[in-house]
Amino acid sequence: MTTGIKLRKLAKKSAPRGWHWRDYFKSSPLKLDKNWPKPTVFVAMSGGVDSSVTAYLLKQQGYQVVGMFMKNWSYPVKRINECPLYHDYLDMVSVCKTLKIPYLVVGFEKEYKKRVIDDFFKGYAEGRTPNPDVLCNREIKFDLFLKEAIRLGADLIATGHHIRSKYVNSQGAKLTPPILPLPRGGVGGVSGHYELLRGRDLIKDQTYFVYPLTQAQLKKCIFPVGEYIKDDIRKIAREADLPTATKRDSQGICFIGRIDAKDFLKTRLKEKAGDIVDAKGDKLGRHEGAWFYTIGQRRIAGLSGTIKPLYVVRTDVKKNQVIVGSDKETYAKVARIKNLHLINPKTTAVTELLSKRLLAKPRYTPQVFGGKLKKDKKGYYFEFSNPERAITPGQSLVLYQKDICLGGGVITSSNL
Repeated sequence: MTTGIKLRKLAKKSAPRGWHWRDYFKSSPLKLDKNWPKPTVFVAMSGGVDSSVTAYLLKQQGYQVVGMFMKNWSYPVKRINECPLYHDYLDMVSVCKTLKIPYLVVGFEKEYKKRVIDDFFKGYAEGRTPNPDVLCNREIKFDLFLKEAIRLGADLIATGHHIRSKYVNSQGAKLTPPILPLPRGGVGGVSGHYELLRGRDLIKDQTYFVYPLTQAQLKKCIFPVGEYIKDDIRKIAREADLPTATKRDSQGICFIGRIDAKDFLKTRLKEKAGDIVDAKGDKLGRHEGAWFYTIGQRRIAGLSGTIKPLYVVRTDVKKNQVIVGSDKETYAKVARIKNLHLINPKTTAVTELLSKRLLAKPRYTPQVFGGKLKKDKKGYYFEFSNPERAITPGQSLVLYQKDICLGGGVITSSNL
């Protein structure tokens, strides 16, 4: 009996293992010159054109540049060539070799699942529509990635986000953070503060996704492509012969890509048949689970035979109902928020913002909408000057003064 156990253990040890991602996602040797006159910048490289041009611009400006690729998701594939992230990795490697810079691969898969994806599924199960890209930036790129880059020897990190930042010193002068040749350490100090601004390309502006940034994080981050429009980024990439110059922009969930949201949700949330009703409670059809629907949605499976187009007005996961109505019924004037975060609370106090005319984005869109931030016994809410469409719990409401992103919060309801 003992011999049998030993044989089984021996067989288990000698059995060939399946492929591991580190067998294919490999780093190059990292040798940093500690005497380099300018800051060492680790660039978050995704294999896309924006992060490629980010690395190119910094290399041209004389920085010591390192590309850093994050492998945060595993696709259920049998062959490595079927993995979309592997192709992105190969593109990243090709760019780094073209620029003659080292590259590293780091994996935060467990943390990404726990801090981003688990919250994504929890939100939908509770009837909210969370934004995983906001969480990904807050929890992964500007937390884990930033800390790991600093640990490995970076002075600063850079990303390909279409955003900008400015440093305002004690005299009120606005200085561009270190995307120009500067001595090691860049700019900054205890007497000034950083501002986050919308990207030059307002169509591509990504401040909506990074509004949780803090002063400490902005001090360590630079965003070179935020100063350019997308056509110029493509032109720079072509002129520099970067392999990603014509690569299409990535879409979908951060680090996962383009997927069918309902199919993805069904991997954890079970189907549960329920009624599609109107505001009066009259039954109009059947659905497969209220958590698969979001406010403003036009295509509603299980709804047919209606003359006028109908939209999701709200969902009730407790009763498992999807309430539909006209497009007009999806509009509201109020977005109540929680977890209000201000990028620079010392110079922009909440009390100074209350009832002052501001701009806001209730979803990822190039447009900003006017209104005022207010507070009552329940907490903070934003009152729009005009009713806005699909104010959706779980999405973020991001606040602006002209091009300056002030911060934001998570929408909880469209009711006072």
